[in-house]
Amino acid sequence: MAAGATPLAPNARSVRNVAFVEGVRTPFGKAGEKGMYAGTRADDLVVNAIRELLRRHPELPPERIDEVAIAATTQIGDQGLTIGRTAALLAGLPKSVPGFALDRMCAGAMTAVTTTASGIGFGAYDIAIAGGVEHMGRHPMGEGVDPNPRIIADKLVDPTALVMGQTAENLHDRFPEITKQRTDAYAARSQEKYAEAVKTGKIGPELVPVATRSKELGWGLATEDEPPRPGTTVEQLAGLKTPFRPHGRITAGNAAGLNDGATAALLADEDTARELGLPIGMRLVGYSFAGVEPEVMGIGPVPATEKLFKRTGLSIDDIGLFEINEAFAVQVLAFLDHFGIADDDPRVNQWGGAIACGHPLASSGVRLMTQLSRQFAERPDVRYGLTTMCIGIGMGGTVIWENPAYNGSEGAK
Repeated sequence: MAAGATPLAPNARSVRNVAFVEGVRTPFGKAGEKGMYAGTRADDLVVNAIRELLRRHPELPPERIDEVAIAATTQIGDQGLTIGRTAALLAGLPKSVPGFALDRMCAGAMTAVTTTASGIGFGAYDIAIAGGVEHMGRHPMGEGVDPNPRIIADKLVDPTALVMGQTAENLHDRFPEITKQRTDAYAARSQEKYAEAVKTGKIGPELVPVATRSKELGWGLATEDEPPRPGTTVEQLAGLKTPFRPHGRITAGNAAGLNDGATAALLADEDTARELGLPIGMRLVGYSFAGVEPEVMGIGPVPATEKLFKRTGLSIDDIGLFEINEAFAVQVLAFLDHFGIADDDPRVNQWGGAIACGHPLASSGVRLMTQLSRQFAERPDVRYGLTTMCIGIGMGGTVIWENPAYNGSEGAK
């Protein structure tokens, strides 16, 4: 505010620090009739996640929650009807707590976080819940949509832009140095790192058990991710089919699968969090979204990150931990190559990624944040971490976070 200027309102607030308190998620399932969530509603998945946040934080009076934002890519059926509001009601939140739905394809939950965090920083909210859900078994991506024919007829995009696997093949064409051998090797490491993280208890504490029902098996309880393939080797991946192009490079092994799952995170103004005794897992530094050619949507994280570095004054050298969504291995490697980071850099996806655990589209952004927050707690030598993802129809999104446990030790900026 300029010197001598009159405040906009008597209680107008300056920008406030936004805390990521905690994130949780359901175990991720395989989409389809044989998947563990085939008989489970999409809204029930995210309701389980919201309820778990409330269970873990009895110190939070539910009526103090100012907003619930839930994303879904295919907003239809049990993922429709303004799911942020209906999920809040189903989770038992007071009827005074509002909610809304939003869609930015794969970055839905990421956008739910950045949107509500902006409200917190501005002073419109003190506390919010943000997350996402995708039941790709019930609602395949694109179900019920009617793309305007001019998108193709007027050559606004190449026809391949509407098929994510083909956009990944296009990315291989643009960066021939990213070979199928490199992507298969990256994918095998993702499976290996994920399996080790489960074995050592790194992955598990954030999971919310979900009751499931099967016509053949009856009632069950989902307690772990269904998609991982422990023991996957590069040799096994080399022999998989390339469904998007004859003799192509994208396979079911070096890409995330079709999955079901939900996530939810609790966000708060930092002073409010301290007032209520809520933990502060990490602090928001900034975020950015950028558009790219839809035909190569996988490159989206690069300009989004460059844009954010300019805004924050940070650089790639300041980032001590990366959580990059693994929609396709080629997209991760394009990001790493751009910033001069090795394929096997230990700062990147320490606990594996979506190639192993799955990618239920709109829910994945909060999975990345949840893992980064829990890694921060173990790494007081790291000050800044980054979550980033490519987004369908040609976009990228990046969020930078600060570690509240940072102790200023040498070796980290």
